[in-house]
Amino acid sequence: MTCVISMENRGLVSVIIPNYNHGKYLEQRIESVLNQTYPHFELIILDDCSSDDSMSIIERYREHPKLNCIVRNETNVGSPFKQWVKGIGLAKGEFVWIAESDDWCEETMLNYLVEGIQQDNECAISYCQSYCVIGNQIKWQSSHPMLSELVESSRFIQEFLCPNPAIFNASMAIWRKHKFDDVSLDFLNYRFSGDWVFWIELAKTGSVCVDGRLLNYFRKHEADVSTGAYASGLNFLEGLFILNNMFENQLIGKRAYENAYKKNFREFRSVADQISDPVRRQIMDRFQNPLTSRRLFYKIWLSAVWRAMKGRK
Repeated sequence: MTCVISMENRGLVSVIIPNYNHGKYLEQRIESVLNQTYPHFELIILDDCSSDDSMSIIERYREHPKLNCIVRNETNVGSPFKQWVKGIGLAKGEFVWIAESDDWCEETMLNYLVEGIQQDNECAISYCQSYCVIGNQIKWQSSHPMLSELVESSRFIQEFLCPNPAIFNASMAIWRKHKFDDVSLDFLNYRFSGDWVFWIELAKTGSVCVDGRLLNYFRKHEADVSTGAYASGLNFLEGLFILNNMFENQLIGKRAYENAYKKNFREFRSVADQISDPVRRQIMDRFQNPLTSRRLFYKIWLSAVWRAMKGRK
């Protein structure tokens, strides 16, 4: 698909910061964007009716030359993915970066990611590796064996988006704005896993540049949507639905599907006692009806029981 970009906006990165009650982290987030060595970007700040001091911090940047706009919702929308769509509609750039309001990054991040995505006119996404920060400590980090690799669309979906997305934090990535025209808005129907669906849809439109550098800092804390989703079991309900869709649409094969299914079941077993009975039953119902064969469920169930028995000895 050919997209005509004006000379003024060629190479422009539209940086969208969707915020809700992250006043504590906002200055660090915004400054890490404004300090990028890559100069050609605009800043869009969205606030979902925060009740903390977020707006007073945001207003300090009202006159900054990089600012496109500040938009505050009168009432709380409650969906980060709906905020994404609003920001995309305001973006003028060739590329989009959704910079989550509680994360931050190295000042060279945009420079490397733009360099990566410009290798191929059909490259849809360029992303780097990320640290995961809890409190003031780096708890773990992602990795890639190559400094930079251009991965073909179908391979990326099979190997990097299953059983879980390698792009686990929106702040890690930039992508071509015109590719969004081919993205289904189904991701808006998810509370927890909408970003996973979004990356699958976007990866279907072109190749992906994987940068091996650790340039992003993903902050994990109790206020995250993801924390509540794990406690409620929502991640399992949505995750199994997504895996079924991937298999039905032939995005992944039988082996990848069954391996992902087994991995999810092991994770579910480890936290099942923390999930309410009605939701636990819903999750078990999905596990008991895999798309390949019911024998798969009995096989992994017996394996789990055997491991539990061995663990007691």
